[in-house]
Amino acid sequence: MFRNMFRNRFRHLTLALAIAAVLTLPVFAQDSQSKNLDIRSSAGDLHVGNDADAKKTGLPQYPGARLKSGDDSRSQANLSIATEAFGMKLVVAHYESDDAPSKIIDFYRDKLKRYGKVLECHSQKHDGDVDVDDDKDSIESKALKCDDNSGPVTELKVGTQDDQHVVAVEPRDTGKGSTFALVYVRTHKSGEI
Repeated sequence: MFRNMFRNRFRHLTLALAIAAVLTLPVFAQDSQSKNLDIRSSAGDLHVGNDADAKKTGLPQYPGARLKSGDDSRSQANLSIATEAFGMKLVVAHYESDDAPSKIIDFYRDKLKRYGKVLECHSQKHDGDVDVDDDKDSIESKALKCDDNSGPVTELKVGTQDDQHVVAVEPRDTGKGSTFALVYVRTHKSGEI
């Protein structure tokens, strides 16, 4: 029991450090649009960068879509942590398109099928939230679900809490075109690949 509690706290600490690293990314990236931080040590490896794109999420780029630019470019994140006890990869890429949300949703629904059954959710706002394993071992606890199923943002989800792809599509505020985020999350415990 103590071992599980320690492992759970270690995972939460590691996740907190990963989130802190992502939150400092905009400050780090202000000097150059393509700087990355790579640290390799005997304790583990860390990569933090704003070098995220569709390919790094395991999905194709929607035809004609553009990476969000300007101040929004700070919302591109590529983070990976690999230690002996825990590993995590998080890639978030934000795009914009002149196409309607329905066209983008249809495109990605088809592309996500290669990863499994696609779950469609609707929410008020996509904040980059993803379900992450809370150290429960049952299959049910690892299944992705819709928390809020009403709103203008369509989220397509596939996989499990430990290995998931999410596409969140939202109409632009101007009423023309769409913005969307491609998210890939992979976590694993010691001994898993």
